[in-house]
Amino acid sequence: MYVKTSVRKTRTGEVRYLQLAHNEWDAARGRSVPKVIYGFGREDQLDKEAVRRLVASLSRLLDPGDLPAAAGEGLEFAESRPYGGAYVLDALWQRLGIGTILTRLASSGRGRPRDAAAAERVLFGLVANGALAPSSKLAASEWMSRDVHVDGLGEVDDDACYRAMDWLHGVRGELEKQVYFQVADLLNLQVDLIFFDTTSTYFETGAADEEVPRDWRGEKTAGQDTARGDGEEAGGDGENTAGKPGGFRAYGKSKDSRDDLPQVVIGLAVTREGIPVRVWCWPGNTAGSALIRQVKTDMRDWCLGRVVWVADRGFASKENRKFLQSGGGAYIIGEKLRSGSAEANAALSRQGRYKTVAGNLQIKEVRLPDAGDRFVICFNPDQAVRDAAVRANMISMLEELIAGSDQLSVTKRAELRGKISTMPGPNRFLRVTPGGLLRVDKARAKAEENLDGKYLLRSADPHMSAEDIAAGYKQLLEVERGWRDMKSVLDLQPVYHRLEERIRAHVLLCWLALLLVRVAENHTGQTWPAMRRDLQRISIGTFTGPAGTFRQRTEVPKTARDLLTALKIDVPRKIHELTTPEA
Repeated sequence: MYVKTSVRKTRTGEVRYLQLAHNEWDAARGRSVPKVIYGFGREDQLDKEAVRRLVASLSRLLDPGDLPAAAGEGLEFAESRPYGGAYVLDALWQRLGIGTILTRLASSGRGRPRDAAAAERVLFGLVANGALAPSSKLAASEWMSRDVHVDGLGEVDDDACYRAMDWLHGVRGELEKQVYFQVADLLNLQVDLIFFDTTSTYFETGAADEEVPRDWRGEKTAGQDTARGDGEEAGGDGENTAGKPGGFRAYGKSKDSRDDLPQVVIGLAVTREGIPVRVWCWPGNTAGSALIRQVKTDMRDWCLGRVVWVADRGFASKENRKFLQSGGGAYIIGEKLRSGSAEANAALSRQGRYKTVAGNLQIKEVRLPDAGDRFVICFNPDQAVRDAAVRANMISMLEELIAGSDQLSVTKRAELRGKISTMPGPNRFLRVTPGGLLRVDKARAKAEENLDGKYLLRSADPHMSAEDIAAGYKQLLEVERGWRDMKSVLDLQPVYHRLEERIRAHVLLCWLALLLVRVAENHTGQTWPAMRRDLQRISIGTFTGPAGTFRQRTEVPKTARDLLTALKIDVPRKIHELTTPEA
């Protein structure tokens, strides 16, 4: 098909006519003959606006990469934005069905959006911001509008971000459940082991929140008692577990060593593949020992079947173990070696040979009479060397601190004793004689030497082998890695919000970002910071000219192309968008 020009002679000269034509085979003549499809009329009277509309209409039927409509004189380069990271995250977002789930939930929830598609795009933009360039929501709106290209997302202001977060908080329960089952089905997750741990995140403010009525989950109520009717579901052997009034941002034991600042407590459940399946938030002064009971209750509502819970020593209380074992459940929990418990002392005193399992880990199972749990002692020779070195450094520091203290007055020696008491390491090996003199506790050091490189596990599962128990607990490091990534890579803190609902929504956004990051890492075997660096080298350039505007991606580097191949994501199209001036 082509534009055919015909010339007619008139008294005033030649007149040129333009026609849209194509060639057809004429069997009778034995050759191709032109056939006119449409006549544009005289060339000097051509309706260029009509032609432009026709070109724009036809361009929708073709790959924009084949159209030279934006080329020509006056073409200018307008801007360039990174695209590769957002493109990959968006592909994973759609593959896991998160966008579809959010759009489906748009008909309910607090602050439900008028435009579900637009709100879903804003939430994805906030998740992508957390994974690519963590910042406040005010800065994130500027980032989405000016500094990155996100498909389907235009100008975004901070009010749109806050409205989307309020909606996210309103639908969070159903969202977490649907995302979990969608991800578990697509990735064939093994959910026989659920790893759980908590952390805290602090706020750069000197004031805690005002106390308000709260239920047994630590969430705000209207003032009435909303605890469950039966004690087991509420988390304790028939006891009244209704929550007490309290603020959300509250002072508590900080895992970031910032007890001077208000904080919130966050819990994370992770599968053995490192996939985060659910996140929780509690007031900052919530005791960690009872949290796992609420977590098990929440996860039980998802009907996962039989699950073995894996947790660290902070959740080893008798009440927690009993609750985790209810309903046919089981657990693998670390036992405190220095707790002085009769069971721990009995397990450590038993003789027997260690058996080497994965890597350099050595294990020894211990059977104790009248103990329902199984005990496994784990020993890591490399860790034993590190423990010995750390202990030697602490003792050396203590010896320097107390050197010459015998000549000090009683008052000065007491002041030195008080100073050492603020140092957990050296203070562990300090002994005070009946006469008030400061000495190194050599008996304590000798006892500690017997614990170098060892940790004790207890399990209620009668079928798992000792090797599986040890390997399962070792995988608890996946949760700790999740906390490190959320705090250092995804910038869980600092938190820039004041309202409780916004804080909870911020944690949910970090969880969704960690979910996408973990899926990408598991498929490629690379860390997200390395992937992010390579993917962000793919950019979108915008060009404008008299014939219109088009966006074209840069060439895809080999490292980024290899990542796309591993993730089974198509390379972005060359010409991303083409528009012509409106008539």
